[in-house]
Amino acid sequence: MGLFGPSWTALRAAVEGLAAEDFARPSGCAGWLVRDLVCHLVIDAQDVLITLVTPSPAEPTRDAASYWQVADRPPDGEDPLAALTVRLAAAYGDPALLRFHLDDVGSAAGRAAELADPGLRVSTQGQVLTAGDYLDAYVLEWTLHHLDLVAHLPQVPGPPAEGLGTARRLLERVAGAPFPASFADADALLVGTGRRAATPAERSQLAALGSIGPKLPLLLG
Repeated sequence: MGLFGPSWTALRAAVEGLAAEDFARPSGCAGWLVRDLVCHLVIDAQDVLITLVTPSPAEPTRDAASYWQVADRPPDGEDPLAALTVRLAAAYGDPALLRFHLDDVGSAAGRAAELADPGLRVSTQGQVLTAGDYLDAYVLEWTLHHLDLVAHLPQVPGPPAEGLGTARRLLERVAGAPFPASFADADALLVGTGRRAATPAERSQLAALGSIGPKLPLLLG
């Protein structure tokens, strides 16, 4: 299972520790409150469960890096699933219900990942991956959303160091080039995915490398 389990456990523990008022604060996902982000995590957990019980006899068409599609423009808020997520999150009303649903479905997704054969071929979004690659791809998903969760909640523990390092290396594979060695893992992820703008010093370092700067930000979908 690699770092899927530790990354997912850390993210769920961070949500469990939120105060009720934290759910109404902004997250690091543009236009989403923390409650919207947590609702998205519920949907992600459902996707994990569905994918791990959807085997395929076909050869893999994607790996952990090529699983990610890079968009050419940021989301405009018109995506139907994103709009549904916001409405669904608001419908929970009491944050305790949303927290309970994430714990319930999220625990099941975690157990399914523990039991999965890494070599099993699974189908999702019209593509085929091994279960191992699929779960590795989700280390990037969990780590980025953990950073989103704590973006305006500095008192909440962030993602584990191992997950940050693994997510950075996977993002570098998506980009086809490394970030400057001087970038902390969290900064590479935030700048690399457009979650924050690079500082002048960071822009200079990216320009000096040449190979990765023009590709940023990587708008993952």
